[in-house]
Amino acid sequence: MITPVRRSTSIQSRRDSLFDPESRALNPAHFFLNIADVVIALYSEDPDFKIEIDRATRKFLVAQADPDVRVQAGWGDFPENNDGKKMFDSGILWQLYSGDRSYRFHFTTPTLGSVPYKIARFDHEFTSGEVLFHHPYFPSGEPLYPLDYPLDEILISILLARGKGVEVHGCGVVDSRGRGRLFVGKSGAGKTTMARLWENQPGITILSDDRIILRRVESTICMYGTPWHGEADLASPEKTPLTELYFLTKGSKNEIVSLRISDGVGRLFACSFPPYYTQEGLDFTLGFLEEIVRAIPCHELKFLPDEKVLGFILEEEYFR
Repeated sequence: MITPVRRSTSIQSRRDSLFDPESRALNPAHFFLNIADVVIALYSEDPDFKIEIDRATRKFLVAQADPDVRVQAGWGDFPENNDGKKMFDSGILWQLYSGDRSYRFHFTTPTLGSVPYKIARFDHEFTSGEVLFHHPYFPSGEPLYPLDYPLDEILISILLARGKGVEVHGCGVVDSRGRGRLFVGKSGAGKTTMARLWENQPGITILSDDRIILRRVESTICMYGTPWHGEADLASPEKTPLTELYFLTKGSKNEIVSLRISDGVGRLFACSFPPYYTQEGLDFTLGFLEEIVRAIPCHELKFLPDEKVLGFILEEEYFR
């Protein structure tokens, strides 16, 4: 819970520091996150601001790399009023505004009031930005993760939609031969159940039990793990070629039904995270989803939640 604290702020002299992968909170700090080969450089030049990377995301820390976007973090003190055109309202936590030279994301909560607790501003190309926290809302010295949910996921989704890939609701399973199976479904479809069934099988790696990123690597569709896990708390920074795609449905028996391309695209889009506020992003996402469905066998998997479904899947694939 955030405890409101009223205090004045000042930005002290700026200085650089080296990246220390063993530290949870550095001041100032430079971190590099690699999520699905999209690199974010996250840093602070404010000695009063301490960055803390959350537990799941620490797996995605890498040594210094050439970033797709640079994000600077620090303290701010926001006015009550707001200028700019509202482009999108999530209805719960955040709103997107456009200005002449930037996009701004405002994050609010009824607990604290109408003034945003955080504002993220990015240039129109999303190559650089800053994240500022409203200092009066936070205790002095409290370490914070500037990209905390949902900003990290929003930012990656926007970068992916600029011709790189797409994020979907899915459980990604890699077997000992490097075959990648993606089990797609909305909340309650059985992604976590499927992850737990596969988890203890020999040679199995779970990339995520809830969020997977799909990208084209040369001529291959690959799936990547993400930090945004589900109830099974499974997240891996690894990637693998995607070989099979299943849409999960709970059934009275185990059954696999092949899907038409149009059905596969529609179902995949319904479980994806496109930026609805940009036409270009939507056009790319739809085109890429069709490319995926044409390249990868897509099926509906109706299943019972026990280990027998694993043998059923392997047998069906063997004789397919």
